Amino acid sequence: MMEYIVPLILLLVVLVILLVLIANLKIVPQAQEYVVERLGSYYATWQTGVHFKIPFIDRIAKKVSLKENVVDFPPQPVITKDNVTMQIDTVVFYLVSDPKLFTYGIDRPISAIENLTATTLRNIIGDLDLDATLTSRDIINTKITSILDEASDKWGIKVTRVELKNIMPPREIQDSMEKQMKAERERREAILQAEGRKKSQILVAEGEKESQILRAEAEKEALILKAEAEKERRIKEAEGQAQAILAVQQANADALRLLSEADPSGKVLTLKSLETLTNVANGKATKIIIPSEIQNLAGLVTSLKACTEAAEEETPAK
Repeated sequence: MMEYIVPLILLLVVLVILLVLIANLKIVPQAQEYVVERLGSYYATWQTGVHFKIPFIDRIAKKVSLKENVVDFPPQPVITKDNVTMQIDTVVFYLVSDPKLFTYGIDRPISAIENLTATTLRNIIGDLDLDATLTSRDIINTKITSILDEASDKWGIKVTRVELKNIMPPREIQDSMEKQMKAERERREAILQAEGRKKSQILVAEGEKESQILRAEAEKEALILKAEAEKERRIKEAEGQAQAILAVQQANADALRLLSEADPSGKVLTLKSLETLTNVANGKATKIIIPSEIQNLAGLVTSLKACTEAAEEETPAK
């Protein structure tokens, strides 16, 4: 019986040892660090990876996250320089820069940051009046961040950003501010409407001016075209009259020349000479020859030739 008990006990011991070893085999995940104590005092800070903890000697005092954390603190009453009490709540962004200091530097570090934030906020707002507090949010955020980061450095905490979430003045001041904002909106609306009407009137006036200019230019062009047409018409009429007169003179000259060349009878010459004299007297010829011996046929022929020459001389001059 004893020969079975001893191997069984050894097997149990081996199993217990394996279980203990497995139980003390620790894996530190990403973005975390473990603060380890040995026999009650700080021993090491385990980073990401596999680690072995000596049973009953080593102890993991704190598991610290290295991620950035966000803490939303409740509203804090603060008093401005002009004695206005308002409620301001803040949001603090921080991360652990030193797990050892975070573990042993201060008890309840988040509560310490909250109290330090409230105190710093009261000090900063106490130097500002209401209007400056409402319009200097970025400046206040920067000052609080700088002060908290410097104070929390010895706690292993890095304050990355502080934001004023809400600034809530008293109800009566809020009502007054809303009325003021409403009046400002109405004033801006009135200004915009006035500017719109002014621009509209300017555009209408410019359009009317442009229309008048275009009408004047159109009337001017019409008058010019009308004058040019009248001038052209008169030129054409004058040219037509000149050509008609020239044609009549040329026809008379041609008739006389043909008559002279045809050697007409005495009666015909007498008749044509009278017609020629009549036409010459009615025309624009400045030289008329009338022979004293017009009763003589030879004198009449001579007169016809002289009239023909006179007509030919006058015709080129026209």
